[in-house]
Amino acid sequence: MKNMECVITIEIGTNAVRVMAFDLSGKVIGSMKGSYPTFHVEPDYSEQDPDQMFITMLYVLKNLLNEEVHPKNYHVISICFSASMHSVLPVDKHGTSLGYAITWADNRGKNEAFELKNSSLGKEIYETTGTPIHPMSPLIKIAWLSRHDKERFKKAYKFLSIKSYIIQQLTNGYVLDYSLASATGLLNIHNLTWDSKALDFAGITSDKLPDLVPVFHSPGKLRREYQKSLGLSNDVKIITGSSDGCLATLGGGVWEEGKATITVEDSGAVRVVGKKVLKDERQRFFNYLLTEKDYVSGGPTNNGGVIFEWFAKQFGDFKGPYDIEYTMVNLIHEAMDVVVGSEGLLFLPYLLGERAPIWNPNARGSYFGINIKHEKQHFVRATIEGILYEIYSIGKTLEEHRTINSLTASGSFASIPFCAQMIADIFNKPVSVGENPDNIARGAFLLYATDIGVFKSLDEAARSVVLANTYNPNKVNHQVYEKYYSIFERLSTKLYDEFEAISKYQNEQ
Repeated sequence: MKNMECVITIEIGTNAVRVMAFDLSGKVIGSMKGSYPTFHVEPDYSEQDPDQMFITMLYVLKNLLNEEVHPKNYHVISICFSASMHSVLPVDKHGTSLGYAITWADNRGKNEAFELKNSSLGKEIYETTGTPIHPMSPLIKIAWLSRHDKERFKKAYKFLSIKSYIIQQLTNGYVLDYSLASATGLLNIHNLTWDSKALDFAGITSDKLPDLVPVFHSPGKLRREYQKSLGLSNDVKIITGSSDGCLATLGGGVWEEGKATITVEDSGAVRVVGKKVLKDERQRFFNYLLTEKDYVSGGPTNNGGVIFEWFAKQFGDFKGPYDIEYTMVNLIHEAMDVVVGSEGLLFLPYLLGERAPIWNPNARGSYFGINIKHEKQHFVRATIEGILYEIYSIGKTLEEHRTINSLTASGSFASIPFCAQMIADIFNKPVSVGENPDNIARGAFLLYATDIGVFKSLDEAARSVVLANTYNPNKVNHQVYEKYYSIFERLSTKLYDEFEAISKYQNEQ
């Protein structure tokens, strides 16, 4: 039987790696997922073991190849990467990691962020780099390391993202695409060079960072040992790829005025696409690059699906130690029995601080409005509603600058009809979802297809996306949500002093 050709996409997510195989028509051949933990050794710390992530990626990739690709006589011609943003990993001159990687959710640099954000330099760096001044950014993380972990800082040969580290392990090349680089707070997004003032604040020079490359760049061949162990040929083209957020936007077909995309995976975001930077005096939005001419603008939340997973681990009924997904599905069924608005029970989901739109790393989670009639299922529904209220707050802020008539949704929540309908009702806008809700993998495939000329441009690639299901809003439900959301919104800012006090007391202990 003649070999057919296929493309592999690898998404290095926050809590899991997702590997998917596509044939050249864009049909999914197979997919697999492998999880790894995040460590919170202190309240503001979020770290991961880069070697555990790399080994998990290899394991999942090999299993997909052995079970779905090789037996069907597919020949892999390319591997395209995507990854979550804002990670920092110091490595030595041999490429060996110096400790754990710091993730986007890490808030330890909040003092450095506060110092920079409240200065004229901070405003200038935001306008130059497009990245809000916040502990999430590698700019702030590296500055923190230079001040508080001086030994590791001094030993560092390079400061990499997790994706850069994994690509280096596979190919020996130190590269970072412009797209992921535009989320570091260190890249001048207007001239595509490392920004000197941001570098100075971080305490490094540009040689401490990977080489900047386009998203279509190939960093080199797979090392021989991986070709052999994975059963791949020497001609497999490695594509550096982009960030998860930018590829989710492309894979959702969002490429014109009036459309926005929502992702609710571990974290969450609302994004739009344009040819110009979205300017906001209050510095509430990011402006990231997919290519040199396409800006993906919007706001991220720390507190997406990871918060519902936290709730499930604390309050779900487990029949076995590893049935977290089964437990979450059961909890969602319980939530379906509760009326819209959870009978006045509200949840602030800020367990990991918060980014957009309040940009407060000291924000904390809270259940509000509890009365004697509330039962477990009310808390389940309120938790989901709270996560989506936060997403809605980002969307409302974006609408101060852009018209949004319809939404596409991707990620774990989008695959659940109950949650997709809830998004439509809260936003009061139609929400479309693809047959496969993994828009990130779809975006990575479209990136490759554009690179080889299947599509003339990313605009054409985005227009090829077919969205299988559309959820239309229930206006009565929306009216209920609006009333409770107004309380949610006020609580998010009214509790600022209390958030600060709790953070201060924790740091004193």
